[in-house]
Amino acid sequence: MPAVLHRGMRRRTISEINMVPFIDVMLVLLIIFMVTAPLITAGVVDLPTVGKAQQMKDAHVIELVVGADEQLRMRLDGKDVAPLALGDVAARVRDAQSGVATTPVVISADKSVRYESVVKVMDVLQRAGVQRVGLSVKSQRGG
Repeated sequence: MPAVLHRGMRRRTISEINMVPFIDVMLVLLIIFMVTAPLITAGVVDLPTVGKAQQMKDAHVIELVVGADEQLRMRLDGKDVAPLALGDVAARVRDAQSGVATTPVVISADKSVRYESVVKVMDVLQRAGVQRVGLSVKSQRGG
């Protein structure tokens, strides 16, 4: 209730904000945050780096190359096989895997290729059930 000031015959209310409840609430919130802050662990994301990647030299690798003109080519063990269309990727990769579902498929793309083209190839491989799909990167040394 607002306080009433008596001065003569007139009554006048005093318009003041009572700060005590506000301060009490703020102190309670401060204590809650001080207690819970040490309990919250920061999420650590362990991102792969190119320098720590393992080199697969002797393994059977299927490489899909997306050229600057967005044409697809397939390489088996470093040898060019043939150009192919996006719709034929799933069947050709399954044939190249020859029943071994864990054979890795690496996608290499020119740096000027739109990201959408690479994602389309990845999507086709995922829908075909290819288990191991990787992206080829070029490490920049020197500089």
